[in-house]
Amino acid sequence: MSAAAVDPVSYLDNTSDDPTVRARLVVGDNDFHSVTETVCGIIEQPKPPKFWWAAFAAASSLTLVLFACIGYLVTTGVGVWGLQIPVGWGYAIVNFVFWVGIGHAGTLISAILFLLRQQWRTSINRFAEAMTIFAVVCAGIFPGIHVGRIWVAYWLFPIPNQMSMWPNFRSPLLWDVFAVGTYATVSLLFWYMGMIPDLATIRDRATTKLRFYIYGVLSLGWRSSNRHWHRFEFAYLLLASLATPLVLSVHSVVSFDFAVSIMPGWHTTIFPPYFVAGAIFSGFAMVVSLIVPTRKFFGLEEIITARHLENMAKIMLATGMMVGFAYSTEFFMAWYSGNVYEAFTFLNRAFGPYAWAYWTMVTCNVLVPQIFWVRKLRNNTLILWVASILINVGMWFERFVIVVSSLSRDYVPTSWGYYRPTAIDVLTFIGSFGLFLTLFLLFVRFLPMVGMAEVKGVMPQAHLDHPGHRGHGDYHGDIAVREVDL
Repeated sequence: MSAAAVDPVSYLDNTSDDPTVRARLVVGDNDFHSVTETVCGIIEQPKPPKFWWAAFAAASSLTLVLFACIGYLVTTGVGVWGLQIPVGWGYAIVNFVFWVGIGHAGTLISAILFLLRQQWRTSINRFAEAMTIFAVVCAGIFPGIHVGRIWVAYWLFPIPNQMSMWPNFRSPLLWDVFAVGTYATVSLLFWYMGMIPDLATIRDRATTKLRFYIYGVLSLGWRSSNRHWHRFEFAYLLLASLATPLVLSVHSVVSFDFAVSIMPGWHTTIFPPYFVAGAIFSGFAMVVSLIVPTRKFFGLEEIITARHLENMAKIMLATGMMVGFAYSTEFFMAWYSGNVYEAFTFLNRAFGPYAWAYWTMVTCNVLVPQIFWVRKLRNNTLILWVASILINVGMWFERFVIVVSSLSRDYVPTSWGYYRPTAIDVLTFIGSFGLFLTLFLLFVRFLPMVGMAEVKGVMPQAHLDHPGHRGHGDYHGDIAVREVDL
């Protein structure tokens, strides 16, 4: 009789805090074979389940809406957006910062938690890494189309244009190209590198020649030899070390787009840490928003456990409090500095024409995460999922408040205005979710969404409690020494 048949609720609950017992990161009667069967079985199904088709149809339809809006924008001009003077940055920049922030959790879970030897990351890191790549793809669209004439988007890159003019290297907008481009490249390599052993597993189980050749090419001839594992461990560690500072640098550079200006509400030194904390906050919220329905529909509750969700809730609580502290600090500094323009800007945010957006932001980002103090609430999957969606809503409004409220009330009252997005603005933003979800659904259908090799390394069958046995990421360098000794 399986554990599930005995007590379907308690056997999935591994959230106890007994310090004398190490919580299991994979529950149920799973062994190495069952983990492989569960993860590979999703990819090896002859046809995807009906809910996958329904979700894919909806997401791909929204993607078509995105491309239609971009086509209309290119053929007509940025006048189809709600931009005006003085609000020259609207939805495009808000969406760019939002998606870049979403892309932070993947590399944080994969790289930083890997270096800190946090073994609970193993069931969710692949999932989060993929989300990072797709979020950065969505983010990259908006600066490109915001230039209006997208055929000159190459002006963003550090190369001279047709007039032999170089871009302004002192502009943080150019720094964005370097920061986001580097982050996307390293994140993509890190994601792909981690998948190689699992791609080889799918190759070895292939029942058709086409599948065998495709996954054979993707797995780069992996044979799981000692030398392959040695090279893999070293390369994985190296990429994790490279990716870790990028997590901090990317959104710091994005914050410089605002902080180096003289616009009230933007010109502040708190922006880099404030933006990084907010990015991690929203990134984890998006991981939870996606992972809760995915683990349910694909039957992964025993591998992506309640403890994984609880840990992410705790991180959202911590980063949410950092964000709330940053909101308070901004108000304090506006008052303490004695700068009348700063003071007006923040009072205008809270009580001006965009107060509805400001208080939506505060409610979703500061008040909603407080429910995670209660263990029963943060361990309720439905409540956690709804809260994660609200946090994402709040984080989008945070960027909206920063961009729009400051621009609409600048130094010259005669130029003040009220920014209203057009239908094209809104549809473009919704369409970007379609692109994001389309890429995500293709990922869960054709690639291993859970790192099988890493999950097996933290299971009891790996005998990590035995002398000489270590988990994934802890063997780099050892095998080479043994080879020399031999």
